This record gives sequence, C-alpha cells and structure tokens, in this order.
Amino acid sequence: MSGSRSLIDSYQVYIDGRWVEPQNGRYDDICPATEAVIASAPDPSHAQVDAAIAAARAAFDSGPWADAGPEQRSGWLNQLGQALLEHADDFYALAQQEWGCTANERLVHIDGPPFMALQAAELASHPVEEEIEAYGAAGKAVLRYEPLGVVSILTPWNFPHTLNVMKVTAGLAAGNTVVLKPSPLAPLAGLALARIIDEHTDIPPGVVNVVTPSDIESSKLLTVDPRIDMVSFTGSSAVGREVMAAAGGTMKRLLLECGGKSASIVLDDVGLSDELLERMLFESCSFHAGQACILHSRLLLPDPIHDEVVDRLVTLAREVKVGDPTDPQVQMGPLISAAQRQRVQAHVDGALNDGAKLATGGGRPAGLDTGYYFEPTILTDVTPDSTIAQEEVFGPVLSVLRYRDDDDAVRIANNSQYGLSGAVWGTDVDRAVGVARRVRTGQITVNGSGPGGAPFGGFKQSGFGRESGGIRGIRQYMEPKAIGLPA
Repeated sequence: MSGSRSLIDSYQVYIDGRWVEPQNGRYDDICPATEAVIASAPDPSHAQVDAAIAAARAAFDSGPWADAGPEQRSGWLNQLGQALLEHADDFYALAQQEWGCTANERLVHIDGPPFMALQAAELASHPVEEEIEAYGAAGKAVLRYEPLGVVSILTPWNFPHTLNVMKVTAGLAAGNTVVLKPSPLAPLAGLALARIIDEHTDIPPGVVNVVTPSDIESSKLLTVDPRIDMVSFTGSSAVGREVMAAAGGTMKRLLLECGGKSASIVLDDVGLSDELLERMLFESCSFHAGQACILHSRLLLPDPIHDEVVDRLVTLAREVKVGDPTDPQVQMGPLISAAQRQRVQAHVDGALNDGAKLATGGGRPAGLDTGYYFEPTILTDVTPDSTIAQEEVFGPVLSVLRYRDDDDAVRIANNSQYGLSGAVWGTDVDRAVGVARRVRTGQITVNGSGPGGAPFGGFKQSGFGRESGGIRGIRQYMEPKAIGLPA
C-alpha cells in the first residue's frame, strides 16, 4: 500500500501469509448509516479455517517466528505501529462506513490503536524471567513467562479495530501466533489489519491469520481445536459462556471480556455543571450510540436532586446531533444493524410496559428514515430488579434509578450479574472513594479520574482475565513456569 489507499475492499482471507479466495463465497458488508453494501466479505470454508490454525501452529512450532528473539519481535511490532499511524486516516474512513465511528469517537476507535502496537513493541523485549524467593530450598527460584502457543482471537463489531490491534499485538508481544476472527458485522476491520501486516511489516507468514466465516461451526473450530492453546474473546456474556464451555474440553487458557451494566453513582454533595452532565451523558448513553460494554448505563440519583438532574439531562440529550458519521458535526451515529435497532426498541418498549417512564427519546430520530438510528433515550422510575436495569441493552438508553443513602446506592450498584465498570461522583473525595471501594466491578472512576494504564476486565459475568495494563496484559497471553536453581 503506497500512500493513501482505501481500506474498503472485497478482500480474500489471509492464511499463512497469502490471500486466498474464500471457498464458501461471500456475504454483504452493510453500512449502518446508509444501509448500502460497501463491500463483499470473504466467507471461508471449514477447511480454510482449519488451514489457518495449521499455519499458526507451524509458525509457532518451527520457522522464523519460533527462532525470533524478543528484540526481533519488538522490531516487527514497531513496524506495525508505525504503519497504523501512517494509515490512521484510511482506517477512520473505513470506521465511518463499516461501524459508524463519529469524529468525537475517533480517538478511541482509530488514534489509540497505533500506540497500543507501539507499546506492545516495547513490552515484547521486557525480561521474561524474574527471581523469586524460594522457601525451604538451598538454592533460588526463577519465574519464567513463556508464550502459550497459538491464540484464537474472537472480536466483536463495536470496537473492531481497537480490539483487533490490542489483542493481536499483545499475543505477538508474548511470542504467540494468532488466528483472528472478526465479527461478520465488521469483517473489513480485521482484513484491513492483515493488509497492513502483509504490506508494511516483516512479520513472517503464518504468524497472523485472518478468517471471517459466517457459519457457527467454522467459528466454533477456533474454540475447540486442540492445536489452539488460548482463546481471547470479547463479546456478550451469553456467547462468552459458550466459548468457555467449548474450550473446556482441552482446558485452553481463556481471556473473556464480556458484558456490563455498570452504575454511575451521583452523591448528594456533588456540583453538577452542564459540562459535567454532558460528559456523564456521553459516558452512559451516547458514546458510540450506547454500543459499549463499559458504558455506565444505570444512573443512580439521590432523591433530593433526582428531578433536577433528569430535567437537565433530558435537555442535553435532545441537543445531541444524531446522523451520518461522515458529517464532522454529528455527535452520535447509528446502531450496527437492523436487528440491533429492533433489539434496542424491544428493550425500551418492554421497560415502559414494566412501569418505567420515558423522559426523552424512545425511537427513531425524526428525519432519519434510512440507517439504523435510535434517539438518545432516558428512562425514569426504573426499579433495580427490572429487566431494563439488569440486562445489557447495547444502545443509547440510560436507566435512571433513585436511591436513599450511600448504602442503598452500593446495594443497587452491586445488584447485577455484571461487574465491568462504573463511576462515583461527589465533592467529598474520601466519601466518594469509600463508595467506589465497595462496588464490585473491575474498573471504576472517581470524579472522572479513570485508572488509565491499569489492567482492564470484569467481575462476575463480565468475564475474567485482564487486558492492556502494560506487562500484566501481555502476561495474560503467557504461561508462568517456576524453575528451581541450585545454589
């Protein structure tokens, strides 16, 4: 790829360093903003997915990747990071068309991933051995971290480029080889990454393979095949449980990052500027049209300020500009598909039938008859045990719940099968931190201060294992080996 070149293309599948024509034909890749076909995606056969696994296995067991040292792997990952930087605008154009990325979301979707690759390049040369204290022995002990082998990577459609890059580069930095399977709703993101690797890096053939099957059996092969040592999955908790069960037959290592229904707790001493409320609305509702597991989709408000905060949020929600992601003034784009839009509508209708009240939104925005759009929606009178408060909607729907005191807020926040993210807002920082410590979740912010650089993952049915977070994230893709050394 020389200079700027569109990444929107009808690709082949990428196996063992070669582009291979799919044996099961092709399927349409639909733009969620226009409902138009932007490309035809390759649909590989079961045998071709098998071939991708075989290529990754051979590349790990023998050949240049197996013989490469940490410094060489670091150099190749650095090539990838630099190429992703150079082609960020190309990926942004793809993101606008394939998964509806808007200008105010570019940092997360596009500009962050190159630096993930560059950090992985740095961490690839991190020492893999550390001396540890040995008890009851005359010598000493060393803990050595070794690559697992072949990692299958299953990514969703909501942040495809970010998650593809994060998982692939972490796996490679650890010394593994990978088979990447992007979602059929965003297949080009993974295939475009393969193109960058193929044309701009010296990563050897077979180290990265990208397949985009549409059928369940071919996809399941990536969780049951004994040649695969680890499955790294991001997606719904329901599918995560299926992945876990399928991988259990061969005791594969697992990294599961699944759903969330996180709570944002507003304490009664907080000062709420419009700017802060805009941020809260973005982080709980409108960011990527609500299609993010980390969103704080439950807003917990104390009685004294409940009505005022809701009124102000409703005003702000109605000002959010929804529309075509290619318009730089648009603040919220479409949902990913017609099926997802129908699912969100069903959740809202069900909540109203259960007694919730519609403060604003609730359907398709006026004037947007084409595309999978849904209004920023705020529901009040939501009860903690109701379906809308318990199930992940994955749309721009904010559920507002009342609470009495701090203990009640913590109880409501923890009344969930999930535990992925969350927030606490309050003027008394010690009080806010105290509340945050009691919420059972993998990550929580206090007054907007996120734990940047920390390992990311969840409690309960939000999954297990941790990603990103420096060397801790890389070591999720490695196996520790203890070696006893004589004096």
